[in-house]
Amino acid sequence: TGDVYVDNGNANSQVDKWAVNTTAGVSVMTVKAACWGLFVDIYNNIYCSQYTYHQVVTKSLNSNSDMWIVAAGADCSGSTSNTLYNPRGIFVDTDLNLYVADYTNDRVQKFLLNQLNGITIAGTGATGTISLNGPSGVVLDADGYVFIADYLNNRIVGSGPNGFRCLLGCSSVAGSASNQLHYPTSSSFDSY
Repeated sequence: TGDVYVDNGNANSQVDKWAVNTTAGVSVMTVKAACWGLFVDIYNNIYCSQYTYHQVVTKSLNSNSDMWIVAAGADCSGSTSNTLYNPRGIFVDTDLNLYVADYTNDRVQKFLLNQLNGITIAGTGATGTISLNGPSGVVLDADGYVFIADYLNNRIVGSGPNGFRCLLGCSSVAGSASNQLHYPTSSSFDSY
């Protein structure tokens, strides 16, 4: 519908919705801390990654209730399959699987629908993938390939039929040259 959702959690402990042609937002979700990542899935559920609480929470935007549930993480930092450590970027695919850039654990976790135990698909703990250093963003393309903003490595990596590879900023050196990135936080596609 063209609505915009804004994290207002740092100051007001809420996520606001700004409808098209309005001059004020309305709260749609109360949160415990700022959302480092926001995502609205195909069924109108909103997700918020709470960096300092080490979890991702979600609620239906079709409900008048302000209550959310935990989609991933355990409200404490950790590196097990059911914990996160400073989650940042999030993405939900059309099967409602949740992908989390687990920043301090240097990995990307995939949580199948209604599962609190994640599968490491890239980074620390994953076999045969790419090493990550502070992943901060994750997005999938229409073919299901994963693309990661690898913040501390100053690069964007992506999966493909032959596994993960570096796509942009492959020297891993921060800079402003045409072949360099400087702490990329996210990426997106102009069409899906």
